[in-house]
Amino acid sequence: MTLPRSRAARLAAALLLAPVALTPMLATPAQAQWTVFDPTNYVQNVLTAARSLQQITNQITSLQNEAQMLINQARNLASLPYSSLQQLQQSVQRTQQLLQQAQNIAYDVQQIDQAFQTKYTNVSMSAPDAQLIADARSRWQNTVGGLQDAMRVQATVVGNIDTNRTQMSALVGASQSATGALQATQAGNQLLALQAQQLADLTAVIAANGRAQALQSAEQAAAAEQGREQRRRFLTPGTGYQPGNAQMFHGN
Repeated sequence: MTLPRSRAARLAAALLLAPVALTPMLATPAQAQWTVFDPTNYVQNVLTAARSLQQITNQITSLQNEAQMLINQARNLASLPYSSLQQLQQSVQRTQQLLQQAQNIAYDVQQIDQAFQTKYTNVSMSAPDAQLIADARSRWQNTVGGLQDAMRVQATVVGNIDTNRTQMSALVGASQSATGALQATQAGNQLLALQAQQLADLTAVIAANGRAQALQSAEQAAAAEQGREQRRRFLTPGTGYQPGNAQMFHGN
């Protein structure tokens, strides 16, 4: 039996294609899987790791800066280990005690007014000669006492110079070695306190010298007034000098 031409052609085509379709299934052997290197992915991974490392480095630097800032703040808040307050107070107290020990007429307005009212004002016309002499002696004692007080204050202030020199050297050294702002400020404040103490000593010397000079001038003024009164009494008839006979040598 003869097949139609078209059907025979289709059968021949199927037979020719059959070996080709079956060949991969029969001829492909089992093979292992290989790792594929992707350059683009590798570069991205490296960049990501670098950025992470940079962030960690920045965080470490930030922590170091914060730690240094805390250290600096601690230094700025640290107190100065040296203090000259006690020595300065002792120097001021020594000078002040001498001023409080002023003889006869103290540094007190009421005492000064009372003393000048009784001993340095106009001499009483009715006061006896003994009272005039006693008042003159009291004024002289006040003057001598004022001069002595002034010299004692001067000696104390001179004695404080060596103490002040030691304190100044220590404070300057502490200021130069200060580790923070607070220490430097405290050292500067103590240097100002030392200067104030020296000014207080200078004020005490000026006051003591002025007091001594004032007492001396007041004594001279009172002595001049008393001298006029005693001369008046001497020249007043009946109360002054009475002439008489004086025998120089005794005869045998």
